[in-house]
Amino acid sequence: MAVPLLDLVAQYGQIRDEVRAAVDDVLESQHCIGGPKVTECEKAVAEYSDCRFGIGASSGTDAILNALMSLEIGAGDEVITTPFTFFATAGCIVRTGARPVFVDIDPKTYNIDPALIEAAVTDRTRAIMPVHLFGQTADMDPMMEVALARGLAVVEDAAQAVGATYKGRKAGSMGTAGCFSFFPSKNLGGVGDGGMVVTNDAHLAEQCTVMRNHGSKPKYYHKYVGGNFRLDAIQAAVITVKLKYLEQWHEARRANAAYYDERFAPCEAVVTPYVEAHNRMIYNQYVIRIPDGNGAPPRDQVVAHLDRRKIGHAIYYPVPLHLQECFADLGYQEGDLPESEKASREVLAIPIYPELSQAQQDEVADAVLEAVGG
Repeated sequence: MAVPLLDLVAQYGQIRDEVRAAVDDVLESQHCIGGPKVTECEKAVAEYSDCRFGIGASSGTDAILNALMSLEIGAGDEVITTPFTFFATAGCIVRTGARPVFVDIDPKTYNIDPALIEAAVTDRTRAIMPVHLFGQTADMDPMMEVALARGLAVVEDAAQAVGATYKGRKAGSMGTAGCFSFFPSKNLGGVGDGGMVVTNDAHLAEQCTVMRNHGSKPKYYHKYVGGNFRLDAIQAAVITVKLKYLEQWHEARRANAAYYDERFAPCEAVVTPYVEAHNRMIYNQYVIRIPDGNGAPPRDQVVAHLDRRKIGHAIYYPVPLHLQECFADLGYQEGDLPESEKASREVLAIPIYPELSQAQQDEVADAVLEAVGG
């Protein structure tokens, strides 16, 4: 049978009536920008994330950009981050006028390697931006120690990790600010673009609130040049409905991951996700690794076989950011960050969404194992 990478229609079928009622409330009120639905959503997501404040944003990208701008990061500054992530992480740094400084990843978790951060700090460094990739938090304690010692902000790119935990602490709650994405494919997704900044810093929360409305407070009086970063009320209404189901969806993804782990365990040609014992991973993606040079066929051959079997898949990410053409002026060369480059050649995401049946999972696992001869 064909198995899609993600089936949002199956999810929507379970909550259709609640979502439609929530959207109808917005349409009937015609309070489409700001208002009670946005406030309710901000409060609910902040509380879920163990944070005092939530500031809705028009996307996960704009949540990051708002956080950086509100921290007054700009021209001449440096922000340390990972090259193995979605483009927005570094793109937002550059858009402020600052420079991304890339640090290689831990090859097991794919998250930024905290042991390499101290050496990357200069007198221009203003912040560290770890990414909680694929639904697993980065190793935060060593980073927070460096940040505290050097007086640096820590902006958590938690776009893929709402509800993930590190030593019992929620993603987004550990740094100066956390940034979520509500893109439809996320574990907590809207019906379009949306995002949120969460923080325990009252001053930063106020600054983000002002910045998302063109830096205006009161209306038409601009102390800052901000942006139009507002979360619309329809997205907020949908996200609030879905938040009630998020924990059960997380657990379904974790159960699906455990089943894949079991199926792939006997096959050395497939490396399953590594999860630190102190982490609770929420599997925004289930990413296997097809290592080069151990007898397994190259990833491209596996992809071709999955295409023939109509099995959904994706490569996150085929080109690390330090090798992207638009960042050529940063001066990085191939070989500078070898673990990120190797991961880009070997990783492959397969379906993990909560509504997967075991028969569908078997179809996926069988196809992967056939492809690698396992």
